[in-house]
Amino acid sequence: MNAPDRSASQATVDFELDGRTLAAYAGETILAAADRHGVEIPRLCYTPGYRPDGNCRACVVEIDGERTLAPSCCRTVAAGMKVKAASARAVASQKLVLEMLLSDLPAQGYKWNGDDAGRPHGELSAWAAKLGVTVRPALAATARAQPAPDLSHPAMAVNLDACIQCTRCVRACREEQANDVIGYAHRGFESRIVFDLDDGMGDSTCVACGECVQACPTGALMPKSHIGSQAVDRKVDSVCPFCGVGCLITYHVKDERILSVDGRNGPANHGRLCVKGRFGFDYAHHPQRLTRPLIRKPGVPKEIVGTPDPADWQRVFREATWDEALARAAGGFVTLRDRHGRKALAGFGSAKGSNEEAYLFQKLVRVGFGSNNVDHCTRLCHASSVAALLEGVGSGAVSNQVNDVEHAGLILVIGSNPTANHPVAATWMKNAARRGAKIVLADPRVTDIGRYAWRTLQFRADTDVALLNAMIHTVIDEDLVDADFIARRANNFEALKANVQGYSAEAMAPICGIPAATIREVAREFATSKGSMILWGMGISQHVHGTDNARCLIALASVTGQIGKPGTGLHPLRGQNNVQGASDAGLIPMMLPNYQPVKDDRARSWFERFWATPLDPEPGYTVVEIMHKALAPDDDPHKVRGMYIMGENPAMSDPDLNHARHALGALEHLVVQDIFMTETAWLADVVLPASAWPEKTGTVTNTDRMVQLGRRALDPPGDARPDLWITQQIARRMGLAWDYAGPECGVAQVYEEMRQAMHESIAGISWERLERESSVTYPCLSADDPGQPTVFIDDFPTPDGRVKLVPADIIPADERPDADYPYVLITGRQLEHWHTGSMTRRSHVLDAIEPIATASMNSGDLAKLGLHAGDVVTVASRRGEVALTVRCDDGTPDGVVFIPFAYYEAAANLLTNAALDPFGKIPEFKYCAVKVARGGIPMATIGYGRRPAFAGTA
Repeated sequence: MNAPDRSASQATVDFELDGRTLAAYAGETILAAADRHGVEIPRLCYTPGYRPDGNCRACVVEIDGERTLAPSCCRTVAAGMKVKAASARAVASQKLVLEMLLSDLPAQGYKWNGDDAGRPHGELSAWAAKLGVTVRPALAATARAQPAPDLSHPAMAVNLDACIQCTRCVRACREEQANDVIGYAHRGFESRIVFDLDDGMGDSTCVACGECVQACPTGALMPKSHIGSQAVDRKVDSVCPFCGVGCLITYHVKDERILSVDGRNGPANHGRLCVKGRFGFDYAHHPQRLTRPLIRKPGVPKEIVGTPDPADWQRVFREATWDEALARAAGGFVTLRDRHGRKALAGFGSAKGSNEEAYLFQKLVRVGFGSNNVDHCTRLCHASSVAALLEGVGSGAVSNQVNDVEHAGLILVIGSNPTANHPVAATWMKNAARRGAKIVLADPRVTDIGRYAWRTLQFRADTDVALLNAMIHTVIDEDLVDADFIARRANNFEALKANVQGYSAEAMAPICGIPAATIREVAREFATSKGSMILWGMGISQHVHGTDNARCLIALASVTGQIGKPGTGLHPLRGQNNVQGASDAGLIPMMLPNYQPVKDDRARSWFERFWATPLDPEPGYTVVEIMHKALAPDDDPHKVRGMYIMGENPAMSDPDLNHARHALGALEHLVVQDIFMTETAWLADVVLPASAWPEKTGTVTNTDRMVQLGRRALDPPGDARPDLWITQQIARRMGLAWDYAGPECGVAQVYEEMRQAMHESIAGISWERLERESSVTYPCLSADDPGQPTVFIDDFPTPDGRVKLVPADIIPADERPDADYPYVLITGRQLEHWHTGSMTRRSHVLDAIEPIATASMNSGDLAKLGLHAGDVVTVASRRGEVALTVRCDDGTPDGVVFIPFAYYEAAANLLTNAALDPFGKIPEFKYCAVKVARGGIPMATIGYGRRPAFAGTA
């Protein structure tokens, strides 16, 4: 829900409200001005941030000189206006509206969002109580026939007998989230809310964002988890634990369980949420939670055979005390370090935890293990983007925030499926398109955002550089460059110009599959619009030429001057809730906190003094390199023999999973710290039960560079412990005198240490400020600095302040289709599931909506293979094979198979290629050769949501 932005103009007008002279902003409504001054006026169809509709008439006021009462939610203030909200006439009308609405509602109520006083109909009952309205039952002769409840949706209940037809749900669905599912149908006495063509909610195209539920004032739409008593024990403000958008949320907790989640009016989401953020919270209560430390039994081989059943954990592990488990974990690390040297150990941290956890984890590896062998999933997401950005503009962070698309004339979405991967960010794009911005979707797959696109560039997979160089060529060839920007702020333009001479649109059209005229048209619009903004995802980065793809995007934005001002810039959309923050905090092998190179003597010396210990001057190994080193010969002095993995699941997320699982199984000592028995945990020597996101206090940094505070809503179950506590305990047992004191395992003290290490970006963001404001954007260098949502306005953080343009040429994928493997595999996420599925597939609602693994192909390819949607197919590469259900999707191009990677029973990464981008060291997840055959036996599905509890550990 977007609050009015008054920063552009603070002009005010004076008016009189119930005898008081008040100031209103120019263009402000009477109701909004009254709210700001603490004057309550009833309202039902109005909610802050939505377009006022004025249909309920509960907010009417009397205006001197006017014959009729006016709806205060729609009427703007005029200078000298005299308004009476509490006059006898206005109040009588307000009360009449409330009485009429109440008289038509059932005696029972449904409203779920915290009416602790027991009033049955939420906001309607609350306003009636305030105005002293007495409820009278409807006359039998005029009472409407009450519609039957619709319980067809896994997450939401529809009880239209409580509907007052305020249309807040319609505006929520159509105007805020832009999903166009809810409508208002029929006429007169028969008028009602409908889903699509009057379908059941569960049968409609609803994407379960729940915006309608949050908007409904009476409970006609409500989450099923809140049927019954509406009272909760407490409400706790936090941050969504899923994608990098960083939506602020409020947990509703009762009997130490989260019952529901509301969106808060945070700067990234303005109250909006997606299906995962609103309904994916119950994974924290799943019976499979790890609650006691486990130690592998002697002689049990480290292997994953079939689908491990969590109920069978006692075959592999035995329970242990914390003292024994920590001694075993830390002792193994010390033994390997002292016997084989500091390169023998490595650590994978997590982008699903807090900044403080990431900072402390990388510090442990560098100070305690003694090397820079530390990494996390950014290596599998945006490492290529970061490499190109650091090289070109001197910063790996975004230049403009997502909702800055509001100021753009053209929005280039490339290699990203935002409606599935970043749904709330996608709403800003859809809203911008409806206001006139032109969306260009550039992707091998036509995804849902294509419905809003001005032009769709469905280029052939692996031809990103060909398409982008053709656009750059057009800009230069047609003299559309921003000559002033290039002269003042760019280096290496002549080399770029020379390099793209052979990349005309006409020459590249046969390669990328986009007509030359279309390429030129889009390039012209990009160069000449009032603001052109580029947002990209892992479809850009997860290639052997991922860094080159990003270099081309940097060049395109720079030669057109589309950077450093509103509605422009470069934005790699982060996939996990703390990918940005974990990288900022130093959870990468070649960079210390704040992206200071480990090879930089000055930077390294500063940290040596700060941490009071010598540091390794050589970059460590990346995720994929560590796996190779785990399988190195015993005489290799840099062989990795022990690993500490916190909150990551490389046995599902790494490419060529058979190789990755073999590497993990070959380790002499593997310690896994997690909340579930993941595929990686099955290969561990010691498993440490950790805390889920609702069970911890800490900060995360979203894709917009917003540092945001999450607060603990629950205690960890059983004997599980906070991650910060576990890491500190291991450090102490390795001889480090760490003593971070204070609440929540010293989280504020860890944050303040991290703030000193990252003073060039977050010096002005104190812990106290975060507790007060919840969200602050960096760079923020002083206590009174509001933060900088747009950067690179005057210069770039490079040595000379100028962007470095880096030419790129076509590099083919490492593995191309051939007669044996004729199809291209593209992997990715889907709306309901996230990362490796260890959390979302343990959510009842999310698992109910998308319970099985699927492979998507278009109808033409299905027909060629004699297949129909719902058939079982086997998809195989040179590395492995999976059997799964085929789905028809005509947005998938000819010769391409798309498989989500969240399903353990059909792990897409059994197929993917581990070939690396030489700069970003990121695997080529988005392109490998596969074959498809009818039939196969899907792996036995012991669904996460349906698995029995861990015996003895629940």
